[in-house]
Amino acid sequence: QVQLVESGGGWVQAGGSLRLSCTDSGRTFGRYAMGWFRQAPGKEREFVAAITRNSGSSTYADSVKGRFTISRDNVKNTVYLQMNSLKPEDTAVYYCAAVLGLLTMRPDDYNYWGQGTQVTVSS
Repeated sequence: QVQLVESGGGWVQAGGSLRLSCTDSGRTFGRYAMGWFRQAPGKEREFVAAITRNSGSSTYADSVKGRFTISRDNVKNTVYLQMNSLKPEDTAVYYCAAVLGLLTMRPDDYNYWGQGTQVTVSS
């Protein structure tokens, strides 16, 4: 069973940085590729970044490429999202998710989701 809990959200001024964490309290974290998604008010959930089980590969949405970095620590059962050069349009609830399979950007492919953490970027 995978149980995901996000942390690290908050308020930051444009140009600032935040690091989100997502920890799995289960014992099978290393079997899952992990992704980060976000959802702004009135908008659909969108893909942000994803990483393979062994950190061998990662992929990013064009809107965050070069500013965000996804990483994971399979000993700590945690996936991270380092967010730099934040913009007001990055404001959203950020969710981590786990998929038993290949890297994917489609939310419907993911098997487990966290509860989300709010990120607010002011101009």
